[in-house]
Amino acid sequence: MLQKYMMAKEFYTTEKAELISQSMHRYSLSSCLLFFFTFSFAGWLWEVLLHVFTDHAVVNRGVLYGPWLPIYGFGGVLIVLLLGRFARHPHQVFLMTMLVAGTLEYVTGSVLWKLYGMRWWDYRDSLINLKGFVCLEGLLLFGTGGLAILYVAAPALNRRYKKLPDTFRFALCVLLFLFFAADVVFSLLHPNAGFGVTAPRP
Repeated sequence: MLQKYMMAKEFYTTEKAELISQSMHRYSLSSCLLFFFTFSFAGWLWEVLLHVFTDHAVVNRGVLYGPWLPIYGFGGVLIVLLLGRFARHPHQVFLMTMLVAGTLEYVTGSVLWKLYGMRWWDYRDSLINLKGFVCLEGLLLFGTGGLAILYVAAPALNRRYKKLPDTFRFALCVLLFLFFAADVVFSLLHPNAGFGVTAPRP
């Protein structure tokens, strides 16, 4: 029994060390770009499905028109680039993810409010919130997501990205960037808004 316990403990320790080692890995520019688009799409899908679950309607969430929410992409990349050095201390990663996500969410929400007078998310009904742009529940969720990104998603995705031929990976990054840039330029003039997407100035 003791031997089985020691073996399980050794396996857990090895797995944990491997996760930490992978989380501290430096990623290539192409991987970071693909992280951005993957996390942006995952965030968009999460928001769309959440809206389907709560309001029983399919709504294209976000300022842009494509299937991406760049705030999730930027947040994910910032976690990977800035917090990998703290991978040996998950509690620090959790708290700093809350700080990074909260800052990004507040700044983005405030800028959009000043530019367009609309909210693409609204936490004013939450018990603990900051001007409706940030709330405690969201920060706790982002903190948990940051752990998943740093220790699980980023290393696993990077292994898949590295299996792609260099030429294909480069072409994919360029095409995604061009489509995204075109979407940003158009959306700056005509942002995606309306029912289920934005809350107008009261």
